[in-house]
Amino acid sequence: RVAGTLFWRVCLGLIVLAILDYIYQKYQYEKNLRMTKQEVKDEFRQAEGDPKVKSRLRSLMRQLGKKRMMAQVPNADVVVTNPTHYAVALQYDSEKMIAPQVVAKGQGYLALKIIALAQTSGVPRIEKPDLARALYRLVKVGEYIPSTLYRAVAEILAHIYRLRARATKI
Repeated sequence: RVAGTLFWRVCLGLIVLAILDYIYQKYQYEKNLRMTKQEVKDEFRQAEGDPKVKSRLRSLMRQLGKKRMMAQVPNADVVVTNPTHYAVALQYDSEKMIAPQVVAKGQGYLALKIIALAQTSGVPRIEKPDLARALYRLVKVGEYIPSTLYRAVAEILAHIYRLRARATKI
């Protein structure tokens, strides 16, 4: 009888130890499956590419886009400015375009560069702060202006075309 009781107590103790060992082994297994921070970084680099390289590529693409945009400024019909903070270069060819198109735009230092390039290229500059801000906010480079701004832009273009017509008569 003592041997039977002892047997069952030992069995119960072993079962408790087996359960605890199972829990501990499962915890260790899951812990070993987790990736370290370095492994996560390495996997991300393999999947997405090195963040430094991606950042450099984005930077180069931005620079290339700015160069392309600045090359279009001499082709513009007018540059609408908010004295120095915003500059938007517009081009319109009634035979080829459905509406005036933004060929370049900039804010701050880039706006000053657009204004200077327009001046050296002989592109007229009109100061219309509200229109310049609206064009800068609403229209991306290469897009046509929205219909809500047609009237304001048409007045400016008409004024520029009148000035050109007078200059050619003289």
